[in-house]
Amino acid sequence: MNMGSESKKEKAHEHMKEAAEVASKSTCGRARCGSIIVKNDEIIGKGYNSPPRNKEENKRCSNSKKLYHKKVTDKTCCVHAEQRAIMDALKRNPDKIQGSILYFARINEKGEIKPSGKPYCTICSKMALDVGISKFVLQHEKGIKFYDTKEYNDLSFQYKI
Repeated sequence: MNMGSESKKEKAHEHMKEAAEVASKSTCGRARCGSIIVKNDEIIGKGYNSPPRNKEENKRCSNSKKLYHKKVTDKTCCVHAEQRAIMDALKRNPDKIQGSILYFARINEKGEIKPSGKPYCTICSKMALDVGISKFVLQHEKGIKFYDTKEYNDLSFQYKI
């Protein structure tokens, strides 16, 4: 997506920083991720990755993915940041989620945004598509990339390890 004007680019960078701030709350031992959902420049949902109910006894961060049976499709250890942001938006702003934009950020140990890889999470892409989120935004090496949510979903299903 062409971001257009400098003000739109600045706004996208601000939203990515806000998603990174949300990621700082993550308790995951593998990756610290955060998402915000924005509609008309208002944050309508926030989420970070952590074990279910943020409870230590639900933590599986140290488990090897190889231990899981091949039918376990989501081998991540936590509830995803995108899932939490969607659930938050549905609880607090259900009438605003249609046509919104989801920003996703992964941070390093210093709290700095790390570039994201290619779209790969079909669980989050299907969920975003189902609730009517229009765009999925990632920070890549070359800058911020806006994906149409259908495109993001299609790319997620094409991902190969």
